[in-house]
Amino acid sequence: MKTKSFDFRQIEWWITTLLFVSIVLFNLTSINSHRWLSSGSPSYAKIFIPTALYMTFYIFHMRLIPNYLSTKKIGPLLGFGILTLGLGFLFSSILTIGLNSSFENLFQLYLGVIFLYISHQGGSLVLKGMFTPPRFPNYFFYNLSRLILTFIVLIFFLFLGQKTIIGESVIIVFLIFLPVILGIVTYNFFLIYKKRKAGKQRQANWFTALLLIAVFMLFMIIGAYNNKEEVILIGFLVNGIILLIINPLSNLIFKKYESMTGQILNLTTEVNQGNANLDFLRSQINPHFLFNALNTLYASALMENAEKTSDGIQKLGDMMRFMLHENQQAKIPLSREIDYLRNYIDLQMLRFGAQSNLEVDFQINDDSCKGMIAPMLLIPFLENAFKHGISAKEKSWIRMNLRCISGSVHLDLVNSVHASKSKEKSQESSGIGLDNVKKRLNLVYPNRHQLNIISNDTDFFVHFSVQIQ
Repeated sequence: MKTKSFDFRQIEWWITTLLFVSIVLFNLTSINSHRWLSSGSPSYAKIFIPTALYMTFYIFHMRLIPNYLSTKKIGPLLGFGILTLGLGFLFSSILTIGLNSSFENLFQLYLGVIFLYISHQGGSLVLKGMFTPPRFPNYFFYNLSRLILTFIVLIFFLFLGQKTIIGESVIIVFLIFLPVILGIVTYNFFLIYKKRKAGKQRQANWFTALLLIAVFMLFMIIGAYNNKEEVILIGFLVNGIILLIINPLSNLIFKKYESMTGQILNLTTEVNQGNANLDFLRSQINPHFLFNALNTLYASALMENAEKTSDGIQKLGDMMRFMLHENQQAKIPLSREIDYLRNYIDLQMLRFGAQSNLEVDFQINDDSCKGMIAPMLLIPFLENAFKHGISAKEKSWIRMNLRCISGSVHLDLVNSVHASKSKEKSQESSGIGLDNVKKRLNLVYPNRHQLNIISNDTDFFVHFSVQIQ
């Protein structure tokens, strides 16, 4: 009740639905079958006029106003609103004679309902401005005041419709029985259910006994005042209903609600933990490559001319912009990921391109590569190949094929394996690199990716595919 606002539109809708069903049921039971068949209009009027009001409320409250709040277009609200009110009033006017009532009473009912609805909406806006953050630290007073406002409007509506469509039975139910039941349920939650849950069984039993004694004493006083012994028997019956029906049912509802909120809390915690893991894994990638790239540029500046160095610096700048901006996003265009891959290859070839014992073959077919992908998913495979697949003394090779098919990305990569590099790789296989990718894939693309890694004495092969559309 404190952390967020209730969904009052749904709450008000269900209260109105309960009221409508109660009015129709009580009106039906108050009409005997002979009168229903013979009188025609009088019987139908008590059913169709509440129906017209209910449908008008539904169109306004659940359709027109939400549409206006989302689009900010006043035209549909005014046009359909006037049409709905006009048709509803015309339809009900035809049936007014069925209530043996005057047109004036029906007109007062419709004007009163419109005034109550406008007052309720205006009051809700005022309460929202007064009792919501940042004016108040939480939503407790706002939720409480909105519930009170809704109950007050309900009271006015019940008395407004008393002359036409609402019988005394409905008023008694909504103004006496329902508030009493809600009071008992609230009492049970705070003073009995919570005590039992906290292990305070004795206190819970005392509060249960206090409730039953208070109810019984109330009926005793009423029975003595009216000199009716049967009222005391009704008190026993009510206590039985409280003890055997109301409290057990409300306890089940409390447990179900707590179970649902617990599941939501666990899911929220898991999502937050997953986001934290993603942020941590991404943060590991950035400095890891930047230091390698800077070392590459430094070596290139010593051995090569300024033209190659400037080209490398430009590519590094593009990559740094990528890591500072796009790498922080959940998804990026696949074309940008491939651009980053190309820049990485070009930078690495500045370092290793002059080696005569190195054979490289990079095939990137990106004609069909469209859609969004999580950033920095492809680079670790290629980085791993350059780091562990190249030797200054032995023959080395890296072959890569990247393609897109039907909304999925496929990467095949094979590189040479050297004994010294394999030993180094086993010592450095902490969270960075391929383990990083596996964790991210399980978080971002569960059941939508395939990663096969095959290694032997001479080759290290990776097949990776991910469905992004």
